[in-house]
Amino acid sequence: MTDSAQRSGSPFVEGPIPGKAATQFAPYDLSELGYLEEEYFVSGLAQAYASVGEGKGDRQWLLSPVDRSEFRTRFVVRRPLDPSRFNGTVIVEWLNVSGGTDVEPDWALMHRHIIREGFAWVGASAQKAGIDGGGLIEGQNHIKVLDPDRYGTLNHPGDAYSYDMFSQIGRIFRDSSQGGPLGPLVAARLIACGHSQSAAFLVTYLNAVDPIAAVYDGYLVHGRGATGSNLDGFRTPAGPTGEDRPAVTPVLIREDVRVPVLTLQSETDVCVLGGGQARQPDSDRIRLWEVAGSAHAETYLLVACRGDTGALAPEELAAMLDPTAGLANFPTPNPIASGPQQHYVGHAALAGLERWVRDGTPPPEAARLESTDGGASLVLGPNGIAVGGIRTPWVDVPVATLSGLQEGGGEGMTFLFGTTKPFTSADIAELYPGGVAYYLTQFGESLDAAVELGFLLEADTAEIRALAAASFPS
Repeated sequence: MTDSAQRSGSPFVEGPIPGKAATQFAPYDLSELGYLEEEYFVSGLAQAYASVGEGKGDRQWLLSPVDRSEFRTRFVVRRPLDPSRFNGTVIVEWLNVSGGTDVEPDWALMHRHIIREGFAWVGASAQKAGIDGGGLIEGQNHIKVLDPDRYGTLNHPGDAYSYDMFSQIGRIFRDSSQGGPLGPLVAARLIACGHSQSAAFLVTYLNAVDPIAAVYDGYLVHGRGATGSNLDGFRTPAGPTGEDRPAVTPVLIREDVRVPVLTLQSETDVCVLGGGQARQPDSDRIRLWEVAGSAHAETYLLVACRGDTGALAPEELAAMLDPTAGLANFPTPNPIASGPQQHYVGHAALAGLERWVRDGTPPPEAARLESTDGGASLVLGPNGIAVGGIRTPWVDVPVATLSGLQEGGGEGMTFLFGTTKPFTSADIAELYPGGVAYYLTQFGESLDAAVELGFLLEADTAEIRALAAASFPS
């Protein structure tokens, strides 16, 4: 494919658009955290692709351009107000649309580290459902409903064009100079990220589009299932454990991937969504991290992230993390997963990937969760906690059984929310005969070990210790 065929022309960027962007996970005042949020519209011609010829398996596709269509979408930029704080790296998140609107789960999970380290962040509306509705659950809050006057002119031709739209948005920052959407900042590195359905699109983007687009310097693939997406849209995902599921052929990330890729997985992703079927060995450009005791979405992502500016008292953060039996109109038979380990391991994953991209130092290799049935079932150890994977104090010095499986099902997407089973007072007394002081000593030793291995960050340890003290059952 020629360079002219690879690129669909330079898109037209309009903005910043006056007023407040429609976002879901940043209700706090970013200016108080030293950040600026701006929204831009981008329009142009986007390319759709078809797979042709004989590639080297399902993860090294040969592409042909099949159609072009006009598009008009938006992206949101969050960047340091003080240019001296900028670390040179722009994170471009493929916004998630499974609920029928645009959401930014990776910003939600990792915004504390993003702000602390001075990243710029871009949320890209790459898929149609976030703009016009649809998604796996028909949402009523796509952005044209949230603000029809602001977004009424947006035009998304369909998800077949989302790959090239994501390339074009990234290229805006790859080719940026002072005065563009980054203001006085100039990007040195671009990292693409996406969670859940967005991760499936990134898997296909990596295998098919990245070799010809060459826009991004690294990828954080977060919460993927067994497959990627189709070139014309999303595959039907696996359902909860126990349901009849269509047979799928697992899709691995191509062995000759051009740039570093770190895949971050919860227990739910491995077992329920089928990600365990797509495991592959670590290599000089691939890392796979599976986090024990974590779920696809936990109380941090579902509740606490919206209030976590870094200024919360430990008791306040602990209260936001408390397990709850479902959310809004979606009750669950058991309290949902409440461990914060994916939040803090996510910080380490982003830090490790950024360092890998910046100077070539790879993140540590991690043990896989021990499983059977091709990854469909986990091996459980004492207290019903999964064996293997990335170990943190919340699973090695526990006060509850934390699982990525929602036992007994649930409504809507609650099968993705995992389970918390608090230990009884008798269990706590047996495990920690010296009370909270004894518990905190053991917790601290496990914390230090995880930091030493590179799966938690030293910068988070003071907060983690305070949170542990505030969370110990009274």
